[in-house]
Amino acid sequence: MPAEPDIPVRLATRGSALALAQAREVEGLLRRAHPGLRVEIVVVQTTGDQRPEVPLWGPGSSQPMGVFTRELEEALLAERADIAVHSLKDLPTALPEGLALAAVLPRQDVREVFLCRSRDGVDAPDPATLDWSPGGRQPWFGGSQESLSDLPLRSIIATSSSRRRASVEAQRSDLRCVPIRGNVGTRLRKLWATLDFDATLLAAAGLVRLGWDLSPTGRLRIDPRYPAAVRAALEPPPDGIQGTLIDPLEMLPAPGQGAIGLEIRSGDDRTRELCRSIHHRNTGVAVEAERSFLAALGGGCQLPVGAWARVLGHQVVLTADWFREGRRFTAEDRAPVQEAFQLGARVASAVKRDP
Repeated sequence: MPAEPDIPVRLATRGSALALAQAREVEGLLRRAHPGLRVEIVVVQTTGDQRPEVPLWGPGSSQPMGVFTRELEEALLAERADIAVHSLKDLPTALPEGLALAAVLPRQDVREVFLCRSRDGVDAPDPATLDWSPGGRQPWFGGSQESLSDLPLRSIIATSSSRRRASVEAQRSDLRCVPIRGNVGTRLRKLWATLDFDATLLAAAGLVRLGWDLSPTGRLRIDPRYPAAVRAALEPPPDGIQGTLIDPLEMLPAPGQGAIGLEIRSGDDRTRELCRSIHHRNTGVAVEAERSFLAALGGGCQLPVGAWARVLGHQVVLTADWFREGRRFTAEDRAPVQEAFQLGARVASAVKRDP
């Protein structure tokens, strides 16, 4: 079905800088695939945005499933929008009746990034400016290529993810994790400005989509490969943040991490065809295996599980883990690409059996 350029396609998105960057990425792909197509961005505030003080795990956590997606789905069902743009790792595996996942975009970097205050450079803060005094928590600053293994004993990691918390504690039982909320910029400013924690973990894909990268020495910066005009329009990250990429097999990503998912009304054939024109097949196969694994374990986005699928030739390889009772249970298997869904369920059964 050809696109109808006079009828706008409305993209529902959260209002954070990262969510808007993702929506603009979808907009650009649709416009290139369908010249003249009108695309409108509709900003929707979700429950997770409305209650930033409520942690997603630990004491006081009470957020329901779909805290970052439900209101976007309501906009679809009420026909206030045609496509809901999601970070796929936030989208529950069971969708409301009448909605469907129509496409996923090419996946960004799946890795995690370890981030801390930098000890290098003239902008390293004076402890007095951070409200520190002898007898208080000693501020820690990282250097090039430092990561979890380099943290001092009993350091504190801030994360909104139960998966990251479980992975950290499985690797180093002396480290303590505390909840953190807010968008990427907010979390990094908290890291820089307070001594409440020593480091945090974020998805590399989010940093990339904000236009940031790590310098050869690990400093977080605007990606210098962008043209000057593009760099000038980007919001820079907070100064003095140091980062290290973590091997995905050392800390598996969340199912769907790095992928953007496009959700539509099931009966909207026109929008389905538009989404199909920008669907990335290999990413679709990979996230199908990962989401099948998650669904077989219960489907919750805050379940402490990791999953990473890769398409290799005509096969898909899935490595996944599930943290329970302080231990990591891991399994890996492969299957033909057309059996990605069955692969996810099989790997879930394997981690359940892991003694």
